[in-house]
Amino acid sequence: MTEIKKVAVIGSGVMGSGIAAQVANAGIDVILLDIVPEGSQNRNVVAEGAIAKLLKTKPAPLMHKNNASLIQSGNLEDDLAKLSDCDWIIEVVIERLDIKQALYQKLQDHRKQGSIVSSNTSTLPLQMLTEGQSKEFKQDFMITHFFNPPRYMRLLEIVVGKDTDSAQEKRVREFVDIKMGKSIVDCNDTPGFIANRIGTYWLHAAVSKAVKQGIGVEEADAVLSRPAGVPKTGVFGLVDLVGVDLMPYLFKSFDEALPEDDPFKAIGDMPSIVSTMIDDGYIGRKGKGGFYRLNNDGGEKVKEVIDLQSGSYSKARHPKVKAAIAAKKGGLRALLTHDSNEGRYAWDVLAGTLSYAAALVPEIADNIELVDRAMKLGYNWKKGPFELIDELGTDWFIEKLEAKQLPVPKILSMADGRKFYREKNGLLQYLSVEGRHEDVQRQAGVLLLEDVKRKSKRLFGNSQASVWDLGDGVACFEFHSKMNSLNPLIMSALAKANKVLPRQNFKGMVIYNEGSNFSVGANILMLLVAAKLRLGFAMRWILRQGQFTFRDMKYGKFPVVAAPSGLALGGGCEVILHCNAVEAHAEAYIGLVEVGVGIVPGWGGCKELLLRGQTSGRIKKGPMPAIMNAFETIAMAKVSTSAQEARDLLFLNETDGIVMNRDRVLSSAKERVLKMAQNYIPAEPATFKLPGETAIAALSMGVEGFAKTGVATPHDVTIAHELMKVLSGNGVEMKDVDINDELDEDYILKLERDALVKLSATKESKARISHMLSTGKPLRN
Repeated sequence: MTEIKKVAVIGSGVMGSGIAAQVANAGIDVILLDIVPEGSQNRNVVAEGAIAKLLKTKPAPLMHKNNASLIQSGNLEDDLAKLSDCDWIIEVVIERLDIKQALYQKLQDHRKQGSIVSSNTSTLPLQMLTEGQSKEFKQDFMITHFFNPPRYMRLLEIVVGKDTDSAQEKRVREFVDIKMGKSIVDCNDTPGFIANRIGTYWLHAAVSKAVKQGIGVEEADAVLSRPAGVPKTGVFGLVDLVGVDLMPYLFKSFDEALPEDDPFKAIGDMPSIVSTMIDDGYIGRKGKGGFYRLNNDGGEKVKEVIDLQSGSYSKARHPKVKAAIAAKKGGLRALLTHDSNEGRYAWDVLAGTLSYAAALVPEIADNIELVDRAMKLGYNWKKGPFELIDELGTDWFIEKLEAKQLPVPKILSMADGRKFYREKNGLLQYLSVEGRHEDVQRQAGVLLLEDVKRKSKRLFGNSQASVWDLGDGVACFEFHSKMNSLNPLIMSALAKANKVLPRQNFKGMVIYNEGSNFSVGANILMLLVAAKLRLGFAMRWILRQGQFTFRDMKYGKFPVVAAPSGLALGGGCEVILHCNAVEAHAEAYIGLVEVGVGIVPGWGGCKELLLRGQTSGRIKKGPMPAIMNAFETIAMAKVSTSAQEARDLLFLNETDGIVMNRDRVLSSAKERVLKMAQNYIPAEPATFKLPGETAIAALSMGVEGFAKTGVATPHDVTIAHELMKVLSGNGVEMKDVDINDELDEDYILKLERDALVKLSATKESKARISHMLSTGKPLRN
């Protein structure tokens, strides 16, 4: 099978340029083509402007600014010949059938034989797109529907026709899975496919019913967010995020494509307030606001919310909605049965959406698992529609629908009291459209810890961490504390793993979990309590426990590989720094952020970053460049915005792996362990030669400059000086070191402990910790 080595994207709008960026993130050359504006001197101005915008957009479409060099601009009049060496052409033009079909005719004269053509359409069926095209074209054609933003949304819906060549389909599947990091969901050739078909119904129902029932925006979002397993933005916040101006377009396309008896049409016309908002420029976050807006009141940003009846804005109230509060205790049933206007609204929207989803199987997808996965990946639902029905209970849901004289979908009746999902013989199964439970299938090369847990019991652990057997002599160490924050119980379990697993003939260990974030760092509440009670001895014990546990892991008898995804901050970063190798998800955000809570890294983070600066080819040789690099990274609390950027910051080494697909991270880490274990020789502890007072004097000049200009606060300066002492080797109660002195790791670790304990005793650091715990944001004092 021919590998895809070059891609063309036609259409450089937000979606097209975003797809091009993700191709570039995969390290693949991509051509971005668009129209030539009438009268323009620069014929590539549209595509060039899109590439320039990629470098400025936040959140960044590019994982590294250098990836932009892989994107070549062009236009549809002069550069179609460049398609001749492209293996895959992705069409991302306006959703008009005539324009798309005319483009496909042009492509036939320029694309090379055997190249793949796909459309990113979200509404037009494949059968209509390929009507009148040649048999050869139909064999090479499919729909690949990305979700916006393409870098961050993992879902790719794929639709193939009866003529689509299976080899071409396989080429695309492997590329988007492994290279682009997408989770593929197979859809039937129906309007809106899966996620948008259900998601648009949900949004339309939520907005329309809120207007009709007199439910406020904040009240609607309170019940249709976390209580329903939906992102905290809620429905109206989500519409603001994707764009209010997208609503009429989606409504029109579904209104034209769906049959008259479809429940979508029964909801009614789009509320007039949506059109009014768009006319007034309130198109969401990309404009001057939407259902929510930020108003500068006296120089201070004030969040305001629209009244759905009058269209006027007022200050957000953040109301405590009783139905949402009831859901915290009683779950989804309590929300949908709450005797309040908000409870009845939640029932109308959610019950309608869940019923709609159930009625669409097998029309839109062959099974319920595809539907659930599409909604979780495409709309960030915590649970899919059928998982939510399981939470309610199939019998309970049927009873409620019948009581309200609402239709019961066939597949729901088929469940007949059974759950849609069950576990049997260590496997997850779903209820098929034939009425029997079938195994959920994973792609080859996908290894999920949730599947390992179904098949086995943990080797050992406690309430905060567990150790699992991945097979082939590889163990997995999992954090499962709140937000995966690190604490003495986790350190105790890790210390046990370091000692016990080699004795049990394990070849190595992976540190991994399937939480949203790898670890947000140490439990700072523990730190605050120790500081307020003046328990310096307890703090030193906790620091020593972590330092020596990480040290023993780094220099242990078998290889340990970190497999982070999401945030890996503070202590989470220090875990990674002490592992023998890393297989990081591409979306790993790594950093030492301790200065934000008024301290310095205390579990070996300073020592490890200093060591990497001395050995990395990215930093000039000599002690001062390494010290300055570590000081800048830690003092500025730098966090990588991707695994690629983490290499620049030395949180990852050049030899560490980056895995694009989240579902393949654990498998890659396991393979890395097995490869390393074949001839594993533990590393030797490092030594340092540091310049002491000379380094402090050099660093102090810069800090004083920041303080004079107001960039650094007084306590920033205090923290900076303690950090200087650690990195220079001239710490608290230490004599000035000489550049010729050879310092061991334990020396640097003691400097870390001294600095952290001293800083945590200050009232300013206590205030920073308290502020972070109460608000989740750093305090500048």
